[in-house]
Amino acid sequence: MSEGPSALGRRVIVTGLAGSGKSTFSLALAARTGLPVIHLDLYFWKPGWVAPSETEWRERQCGVLAGNAWIADGNYQETLDLRLERADSVVVLDLPWWLCAGRAFLRGFRMPSELPAGCDYSAWLRLRDEWRLAFRIWRERRSEPEREHEIISQHGQHVALHVLRSKRAVREFLGGLDAGR
Repeated sequence: MSEGPSALGRRVIVTGLAGSGKSTFSLALAARTGLPVIHLDLYFWKPGWVAPSETEWRERQCGVLAGNAWIADGNYQETLDLRLERADSVVVLDLPWWLCAGRAFLRGFRMPSELPAGCDYSAWLRLRDEWRLAFRIWRERRSEPEREHEIISQHGQHVALHVLRSKRAVREFLGGLDAGR
């Protein structure tokens, strides 16, 4: 397990519990590396917030990840193996569950800046969904990271693994990228 930002590569997976800061981290990482960000949530949902079948999602993701340079932001475990096939690095934001749940709770008060194509979202639905997510984070605080680690162990032996366990570790990792320029 690597602790520093060396050998990041051109295809980076950013994953972690909901509310861990994946999108914020991915945007900061993109600003430092010039790599484009792929927010998987924007590609997952079909119009009207309809989830695709697993086959549809795998096919769609293969197309989205066809490029030679990207930061894939999302925690879809059922397709993590696809991302790992092409990735050079994985950054796991392994922050405390209570911080993630608190962020999801607060995020319910803010509308996202971008939504998947064809999806409407009222402030009430956003609040409801994020608050439900805060409970799900608590419920899956152990099982979700364990399953993700298992998938990375099985399919990602070739990737550089960066596990960041605190906001300070995140700052230091990003700061190390700035120092390496």
